[in-house]
Amino acid sequence: MRKSLLLAAALLAGPAHGAVHRIYFVERSDVLGGRSLGPAGPYERIIAKAYFRIDPKLEANRIISDIDLAPRNADGMVEFSADLYVLRPTDPARGNGTLLFEVSNRGRKGMLAMFNLAEASLDPRTEAEFGDALLLEQGYTLVWLGWQFDVPRREGLMRLYAPVARNPDGSSITGLIRAEFVADARIFSHSLADREHVAYPVAEPNDPETRLTVRERAEAPRRTIPRSEWQFARLEGDRVVPDPTSVYLKSGFEPGMIYEVVYRTKDPVLVGLGPAAVRDMISFLKYGVPDQPIFVLSDSRRFIRRAIGFGTSQSGRFLRTFLYYGFNRDEQNRQVFDGVWAHVAGAGRGSFNHRFAQPSRDGHPHLNTFYPTDIFPFTDLEQVDPVTGWRGGILHKAQQEKVVPKIFYTNCSYEYWGRSASLIHTSLDGASDAPLAENTRVYFIAGAQHGPGSFPPRRSGTQNLSNPNDYRWAMRALLEALQRWLAEGVDPPPSTYPLVARGELVPPGKLAFPKLAGVAVPQRIQRAWRVDYGPEFLRRGIVSFEPPKIVGEPYVTLVPQVDADGNEIAGIRLPVVEAALGSFTGWNLRAPEIGAPEELYSMVGSYIPFARTKAEREKAGDRRPSVEERYPNREAYLSRLRAAAEELARRRFVRKEDIWKIVETGAAQWDFLMAGKVGDR
Repeated sequence: MRKSLLLAAALLAGPAHGAVHRIYFVERSDVLGGRSLGPAGPYERIIAKAYFRIDPKLEANRIISDIDLAPRNADGMVEFSADLYVLRPTDPARGNGTLLFEVSNRGRKGMLAMFNLAEASLDPRTEAEFGDALLLEQGYTLVWLGWQFDVPRREGLMRLYAPVARNPDGSSITGLIRAEFVADARIFSHSLADREHVAYPVAEPNDPETRLTVRERAEAPRRTIPRSEWQFARLEGDRVVPDPTSVYLKSGFEPGMIYEVVYRTKDPVLVGLGPAAVRDMISFLKYGVPDQPIFVLSDSRRFIRRAIGFGTSQSGRFLRTFLYYGFNRDEQNRQVFDGVWAHVAGAGRGSFNHRFAQPSRDGHPHLNTFYPTDIFPFTDLEQVDPVTGWRGGILHKAQQEKVVPKIFYTNCSYEYWGRSASLIHTSLDGASDAPLAENTRVYFIAGAQHGPGSFPPRRSGTQNLSNPNDYRWAMRALLEALQRWLAEGVDPPPSTYPLVARGELVPPGKLAFPKLAGVAVPQRIQRAWRVDYGPEFLRRGIVSFEPPKIVGEPYVTLVPQVDADGNEIAGIRLPVVEAALGSFTGWNLRAPEIGAPEELYSMVGSYIPFARTKAEREKAGDRRPSVEERYPNREAYLSRLRAAAEELARRRFVRKEDIWKIVETGAAQWDFLMAGKVGDR
């Protein structure tokens, strides 16, 4: 039964009791009608808003960019708030002792879809939105907290409510900011924000440094568009309406071109309060509040014995940044996350703790280029850049402060093409493999795109069919491995990823992909550049150069080598790759109709099915053996698929309980392909 709680649950007084000041409960209700969900029993839903107060003088808070310029209350504290969403056993004592925190990707909730095979939802209520309820049946306490201020203005997204920094005299801080976008169709106006996010408005439209440029690709020279040809406005029907958060071009923006607006804005949000909020909420739920009555959330300290931080894509980069800056130590010098799992983050960090940062901005070969995403350092252990003299490692601060978590890095094929993933385990020049930290495991999911694939595959702005490899089977197994590592001390499966020493990781020009009619292999991939954002960026988080200056050559990024079928030879080869019906890649090119057809389409891989018969194969000039040449019949294919799944289960890369589902899915894909339904969808 849903209950609306209109009173704050508790007031926690004083910085000595941590940074969570109070929790305002909006709703507390039963999950799925209060039915029992395995050993953990029934679950409850808690929707709330968390209010924080932090002491800017504490060492743990000095890492927050512009903290000295934040407004303070009468007690000298910096105040902010965030949306909170919790799913937990109604009787916390029946849980498994693990808090599983998902860093919301652009304000959304994704881990139920990832681990429960559920439908995506911002507010899960239905059976479909809980999927097979794996996480609940296993007893996890699931938590989401808003950490990003610029998420789209849409109901249900998790949001951070943070103040802006101001000069000591109270006046507005101004600075340059950069907005970049690529249109997939001819348009006349575009938001200054990244996709649908909230933009910083222009403060001084006539500032001499304001400019709009265009270029064909990331590394091409910029061409300045005369100021008389464009304005800060948006097109509404036939009217041009002034808008400080949009740009309008009289002649229209051409599809596939990279447009970049540099302009002056004001009032930077303290984005570093986002990771601080995560730090303090996890610490609060994990350790409770000393000398205070136990209440509905802090009573979890009796039952929460460990915390895992999980993040996908942007959120995985958030976790790497979280560790890099030192947020895994709380205000009382305690460890926050015991386990950290950064999924499909590649080698990136992100815009999560500097002045005028846009947390939404990522980095791809032809989208959001030269933002502080793929920047040094890349490995957990300390490395030295011989060109710049820079020195550092992702875990440097955590090692100093003795708060190093157990870490999983999982990347798919796309991250090696579009997110510079090789740099997390190679030398900067790509000549050798780099050592991993003792408690870090790296897993490569071969033949997979950025997100789990869906079937049937389709084309949507791409040259090839999208990659249907649904890799969630591996994610479910790896979560169990991480849980056992933390709770029982059982080592997880050994790292498995492509190695330079074995010839499994190569420059793109040495990729042995088969020549196929109508299939173009990318000639350009994401590259991580040595970039200079200005003299105060590393020390104070202030960007002075927009766009940044390029310092020397880019770091060397490599891609996984493939076999004669075009499927990658290293890593976790899921059954659909091991018992393949086609080539599964992490790359796909942009379709000519959306422009830039030689550039990678962001985050989407390819599926290039085998010919069904030898005759079809020979007619197409395809050297890959046909389906009938590989498998005598449907039963033989399913037998091979099952054997591959059983071997992965033995190695703990899929769950034994999921084998029948994997085989069932494979059977549907066989039927679809052999019925000739793939075609040109």
